[in-house]
Amino acid sequence: MGLRSTYTSVLALASAAVAQNCPLAFDGRIPAGSTPALFDTEASPFGTGFVKGANLTFSEIVKLPTLPASLFDAAGNTIPFEVTLSDQSIFAPSATNIQTGFRRAELQIDTNNGTDDSTLGVKTLHFSIRKDPARLLNTSHEYQLVFLEDASFSTNQFVLKTGTIAGQPAGQDPDLLVLVGNVNANPVVNLFNTSFTPDVFHNFGITLDFNANTTTVLYSTDSNPLAVINGPVPNDISGQGQYHFGALKKPTGEGIQDVTKEGFQPSGIDEGVIYAGLFMEDSTGGCVSLSGSAAGTAPNSTVGASPPATTTAPAAVDECN
Repeated sequence: MGLRSTYTSVLALASAAVAQNCPLAFDGRIPAGSTPALFDTEASPFGTGFVKGANLTFSEIVKLPTLPASLFDAAGNTIPFEVTLSDQSIFAPSATNIQTGFRRAELQIDTNNGTDDSTLGVKTLHFSIRKDPARLLNTSHEYQLVFLEDASFSTNQFVLKTGTIAGQPAGQDPDLLVLVGNVNANPVVNLFNTSFTPDVFHNFGITLDFNANTTTVLYSTDSNPLAVINGPVPNDISGQGQYHFGALKKPTGEGIQDVTKEGFQPSGIDEGVIYAGLFMEDSTGGCVSLSGSAAGTAPNSTVGASPPATTTAPAAVDECN
């Protein structure tokens, strides 16, 4: 409990530094001065048990690269982190269920147990994502980088993907970030895509209206404020569940019946994805942070009658970019 209190105190200082205004549902930003050992302790905002290869610890998986502050990382207070994949990234949910078809390393918010308030009401998930030029992904494979998995483990209500993605148009550039809606929909809806350009932070705000069953996408790069790109779009986000941040690398091959256990994965891999500015805010009343000057207040606080100039209610657009 002492470690958790220390972490909370550090993040409170970071919150004050960026003049946060929307109530926080959770905060996954990492205090400056941390080491990878943080991710093995109660002080981490993430769980320590899942999702990772057997016999690995998150301190072996997570790196802390030296980079400029992202849009929602308060400069000097919170820092980016990287989730890596290796040959040992074979997740085993049980002794009889070893997912040899995948390579997986994903962080999950410690308080997000599948039935908590982060999947109720109206919430906006914020995160920034960036390539590591020293640990490039293999775009002949499909990767899931951020997703919400429902509480019954029967669908993903949204997924940010990259690589050679099943169901996308033939010949599509594999070096894209592609945000799709519920994967059980027919057809699956493309919410947004953009080139996964190197050496920049790609900033996302995903407003999830669990009451109306809609999704709104906001996007920018580096220090540019977020802007609404698409939505609100009808999308089945019911079923609550847990958010995943990391890399789920799918296999390649023909005639695969069980993607979790079949297919080809190369050996000798050293891959990674960088995350930053990760938090969720309560967007009841249209409170959505667009820049680091308005990035949430402490959980359970009250949104004022007049939202700050740096927030906006999601607006509709004509089509997805």
